[in-house]
Amino acid sequence: MSSVIQTSSQAFRTTARERIESYVAKTQGTRQKEILALTPDASTREYFRIPWQRGTAVAAVYQEPFDPAVHPYLDVTRLFLDCNLPVPKVYEAAGDLGIIVQEDLGNRQLGQVFDEVSIEERENLLEQAIEIISRIQAATAKAFERDSIASRLAFDEAKLAWELNFFFEHYFRSYRKEELSRHDEAELKVELNDVAAELAACPRVLCHRDYHTANLMLDAQGVIRIVDHQDARMGPASYDLVSLLLDRQPAPPSLGEVRAHRLFLLDARRRQGLEAIDPDDFGKEFRLMTIQRGLKAIGTFSCQTAVYGRGAFYERHITPTFLIVLQAAEWLERFPALQRLIKERI
Repeated sequence: MSSVIQTSSQAFRTTARERIESYVAKTQGTRQKEILALTPDASTREYFRIPWQRGTAVAAVYQEPFDPAVHPYLDVTRLFLDCNLPVPKVYEAAGDLGIIVQEDLGNRQLGQVFDEVSIEERENLLEQAIEIISRIQAATAKAFERDSIASRLAFDEAKLAWELNFFFEHYFRSYRKEELSRHDEAELKVELNDVAAELAACPRVLCHRDYHTANLMLDAQGVIRIVDHQDARMGPASYDLVSLLLDRQPAPPSLGEVRAHRLFLLDARRRQGLEAIDPDDFGKEFRLMTIQRGLKAIGTFSCQTAVYGRGAFYERHITPTFLIVLQAAEWLERFPALQRLIKERI
C-alpha cells in the first residue's frame, strides 16, 4: 500500500478536475478539452467523461485516496459482477489519486427514457427493472459467502432511526426554521421510532439502497444497467421497489398500479427460488417502507436546499413526496401525529 493511501483520512489539496486532467494526460495522452464534467447528484464524488483507448469512459473522482482492495464501490461491483448483475465494468482503479475508471453507459437514464416511450414500452422497462431487484435479492447468500461489505451493513433500527432523525432536523429546523412544540415533537418521534423498529424487524435481503430511475441506465444495446451501487446493504424486501416506484415522483401513484408491481416482484422472487412472501404482509411492509424512505428523501431534499443551496434541483420534490408519505400513512390507518403535521404544512 502506498504512503498516499495510508494518509487517506486527509482530503486531496488538488481539485478533482486537476487530478483527472493529470491522470488522462499521463494515461491517454489527450487534451483537457476532451474531458467533460458530468452533473453530480447529492454526492461527494465528481464524475467526468474521459477519452479511453478508442472510446470513452466515466471517471469517478473521490475527495480522498483509497485502497482498491476494500473500497465499497469496487467491493460491491465485484459482488454484482460475480452474480451476473448488470453494473458497469471497472477499467482501472487508481487509489492513490482517488480515481475509478469505469464503462461509459451513455446518458440515457431510465427516468428520461420513460418520458420518450409508449405506455406499453414504459411498463416493459419497469418490469425489467423489477426483475433486476429480484436478482439483487437472490445475491444475498453470495454477499455473505464473499463477506462483502454489503453483508456487513444493514438497515437496522439505528440506521433507520438516524435517517428519520435526519428528516426531522433538516425539514423542520434547516428548511422551515421551525421548532415544534414539545408535545408535537414527542408524539412525532414516538411514531418515527415505531417505523424504524418495525422495519428493522423485517427479514433482510440484499438491497441496492438507491434504486431510483436516475441510477438505472439504458445502454447502447437497450439493456438496463445499474449504477451508484456502492451503498448496497441488507434491508427489507420492499426497499428497492419503493425507491423505484416512488422516489421523486410528481404525485402519489395509482394504488392499483403499485399493487400490480408489488405482485410482479413477488412472482419474480419466486422465479429466483426465493422464499414466498404473503402479498398482504408485503403490502403493509411496502407502505411502512414508503413512509421511512419518503421521509428520509425529504430530509435530503431539505438539507440540499437549505444547507447547500441546491433548491433548484431538490425543493420541488418535497411536497409531492409528503403526499406519497401521507397516502401510505392513511392506507395503514396509523401515525396520526405524522398525518396531522404533514397536512398542516402542505
